Amino acid sequence: MSNDDRDPSSEPSLINRRRLVQGMAAALPLAGLPGWAQAQAFPTAKVNTTKLAITDTEVTVGQLHSATGTMAISETGSIQAEQLAIDQINAMGGVLGRKIKVIKEDGASDWPTFAEKSKKLLVNDKVAAVFGCWTSASRKAVLPIFEKENGMLYYPTFYEGLEQSKNVIYTGQEATQQILYGLDWASKEKKAKTFFLVGSDYIWPRTSMKIGRKHIEAHLAGSKVVGEEYYPLGHTNFNSLINKIKVAKPDCIFIAVVGGSNVAFYKQLKAAGVTAAKQFLLTISVTEDEVLGIGGENMNGFYASMKYFQSLDNPNNKAFVTAFKAKYGKDAVIGDVTQAGYLGPWLWKAAVEKAGSFDVDKIAAASAGIELKTAPEGYVKIHENHHLWSKARIGQAQTNGQFKVVAESTALIEPNPFPKGYQ
Repeated sequence: MSNDDRDPSSEPSLINRRRLVQGMAAALPLAGLPGWAQAQAFPTAKVNTTKLAITDTEVTVGQLHSATGTMAISETGSIQAEQLAIDQINAMGGVLGRKIKVIKEDGASDWPTFAEKSKKLLVNDKVAAVFGCWTSASRKAVLPIFEKENGMLYYPTFYEGLEQSKNVIYTGQEATQQILYGLDWASKEKKAKTFFLVGSDYIWPRTSMKIGRKHIEAHLAGSKVVGEEYYPLGHTNFNSLINKIKVAKPDCIFIAVVGGSNVAFYKQLKAAGVTAAKQFLLTISVTEDEVLGIGGENMNGFYASMKYFQSLDNPNNKAFVTAFKAKYGKDAVIGDVTQAGYLGPWLWKAAVEKAGSFDVDKIAAASAGIELKTAPEGYVKIHENHHLWSKARIGQAQTNGQFKVVAESTALIEPNPFPKGYQ
């Protein structure tokens, strides 16, 4: 449904969207000042001492995601959610009285391209912040550039941890909040003792499975890994793998396959008779975004360990989902990384306004302790290690492409990107 097709008098939609913007505004400093007053209170010479692309009326940021290639199935939602947040921020006056202008770059699912585009954004375009990347391979490719050029990256994807940088705010989960929680749940609630590990062949799945194996063997009594396989990004023939799984007969298939490969993998699983009725499967890589391509009928009954699902029943999320669908159509879906992407611009805005400056060093120093009480996932807070305090959740896939939340951590989990014994 296009914006023109929507009924402008749709009161619930308008009310929910207004509540979301007002809620975000209330959570942030300076929100009560009109844009012109903020701009006057914070002259450009004082808020931009490092020659970033900032004027009296505008601040330029970058977006760097895979709009094309095998990762586009996963990253399109992040592009959309970040733009939605930026549009909402602009509608309420921008940041320090300046409207946000976006320069979009396509990493094209290619890590050298990500590095090249990140340098362009930081050196040539002099953007004040970048919202981007998905895979750990892309993040690792751009990290040296962000640190050398002193840029600020808001990274939205759940990842393996084992990293911390002044120049990155990690808005997704790290391993202790996703992998360890998921495996503990599988052991306790599903009585899983044998695990078959499967991942795409790059740093995040391999490191995640290394952490997973250590946890299974050292912390889940009587448990063991009975298989471990990796496949290139874009791989589409999983019949040999499925045969190995059938022979191994694991209690749990633990999956970190990413991108377009998921479509082939889950369709081939169902074709081979490997369904939730017969096999417990837990993924740390499939969200609603991927299910849109996979098909709910091919994921039905399998489980995912994430911090966010579109079906979360809270006022923040209802308003967010309403606003997202109003912008991108009634059939649009929202996954974990999409929601984490949405947090980036809001957290950046809060840091800028807390610091009273767009300078990266000042934003980095101001970020610790920032809270976002209106986050769709419920509530988040930036830790001094630049990761987020978040809850962990388990969802069960439904035929309609959504997930039913079946488990949730009782409290926020403190981020620990360097867990002892897992490095």
